[in-house]
Amino acid sequence: MTRAFGLIVVGDEILSGKRLDKHMPKVIELLAARGLQLGWAEYVGDVPTRITAALTRAFASGDIVFSTGGIGATPDDHTRQCAAKALRRPLALHPEAEALIRERMQDTAREQGVAYEPDRPDNVHRLNMGVFPEGAEIIRNPYNKIPGFSVDHVHFVPGFPVMAWPMIESVLDSRYADLFAHGQSSEKSVIVFGAMEATLTPLMESIEATHPGVKVFSLPSVDHPEYGRHIELGVKGAPGLLDAAYAQLIAGLHTFNARLGPELVR
Repeated sequence: MTRAFGLIVVGDEILSGKRLDKHMPKVIELLAARGLQLGWAEYVGDVPTRITAALTRAFASGDIVFSTGGIGATPDDHTRQCAAKALRRPLALHPEAEALIRERMQDTAREQGVAYEPDRPDNVHRLNMGVFPEGAEIIRNPYNKIPGFSVDHVHFVPGFPVMAWPMIESVLDSRYADLFAHGQSSEKSVIVFGAMEATLTPLMESIEATHPGVKVFSLPSVDHPEYGRHIELGVKGAPGLLDAAYAQLIAGLHTFNARLGPELVR
């Protein structure tokens, strides 16, 4: 079974509408730049049982999953603890994470012109951000040094885009370059006016049956600013497979007397 890329976005602020999720569009962009595609996404609030359930599914899936948010050390941050529960592993202060967090605290003290006090209660509490499930590996954070972590193929990063996105990118490039598929997939489509999806379904099924490895897609729109009501109908797959499938698509559309608009190649 082909492994998919998944995304879990954690946070009440997303589900309440206080903040708009920017992670999914960015992850789609980062994957697409590497010839990859997001297979699934899940949103979950700051409820430990729900986070644990989502992470249990992620670990069991065998997929490559990025989880954003909830890895801080405030009362509404539960992701680290939920990951440990999903894995049935204890939590432990990661030594490399501890070193990086202490380094960050020293940098902050220096910037503020005060002495670094390692035993001050708030500084001791900050070390909780390096408490990960046993056996975790760190993900370096180029923004402020406070690391995320990975367990197997599930990767945990902060909710802040300025931190999360370069961390996700570094994981992709360092761990999954062998999966990159530049130029291995493309798509061709056409704008279709005056046709119904239900009428075109037999044509779509016939194309997929005739051309293994090619997928047909249909994207209807009722209020497009340029084309108005239409269907974008196309095929996607390996470039060498598309020409014949697309030719069958166009020939089939002509039998329905559909009015065709611009052609699109991606």
